[in-house]
Amino acid sequence: MTIFLLAGLIFLFAGIVQGLTGFGAGLLAIPLLCLIMDVKLAVSLCIISTLIITTTMAYDLRSFLDYRKILPLLVGSLPGIFIGTLLLKVVDPNLIKLLLGVFLIGISSFNLVFKSKAINPPVIWGYFAGFLSGVINAAVAAGGPPAIIYTTLHDWKKEEMKATLTGFFMLNGYLTAGVHAANGMIGRDTLGYFAVTLPFVLAGTALGSRATGKINRRRYLQIVYGLLMALGVLMMVG
Repeated sequence: MTIFLLAGLIFLFAGIVQGLTGFGAGLLAIPLLCLIMDVKLAVSLCIISTLIITTTMAYDLRSFLDYRKILPLLVGSLPGIFIGTLLLKVVDPNLIKLLLGVFLIGISSFNLVFKSKAINPPVIWGYFAGFLSGVINAAVAAGGPPAIIYTTLHDWKKEEMKATLTGFFMLNGYLTAGVHAANGMIGRDTLGYFAVTLPFVLAGTALGSRATGKINRRRYLQIVYGLLMALGVLMMVG
């Protein structure tokens, strides 16, 4: 019972983080879940729980969802997944994590110190960001940053940025969950934990989403880059 409660509290905080920013549930949940359960169970539980978070958020943000913004990221990620899988066979994943960690710390530090202006990159950069997300996700399971950085380079409202990230991660999540289910990785134990943690997931997501409405765009970006910096540090030391 203690493990179930701890898992629920982990997903409560994970839901708050993702509800606030549009990403980050896995960043928080996976390392903590691995302290109390098998890594395979932790990953499968996080996949379906994050799917609930993104689906709930997509419904709440449905008026801001624009598939013209999401599709370039999604389409670009598909060949990226294939390339990343091949890359994993020939390149040390720890080197990839180290380089990505240095990059994230650098770009996050710059954007936290200086108030950068939106450059509104052309849509081709959306395909490129999606491609990099696919490569990195297949290689080291941390493919969010390129898509996140791409959205912050636009002058979109914080709700539009959050909706774009949510739509992208939700669609990718369904693909990932389908693959895991087809391979028998989402079993009875996973569903048992999920049944207990679901209320915590929903409560955290609701709290985080409500908090977003109380902050302005600049503060939202500061939180986003703060989380990206934390991810960079984890990649360098992990």
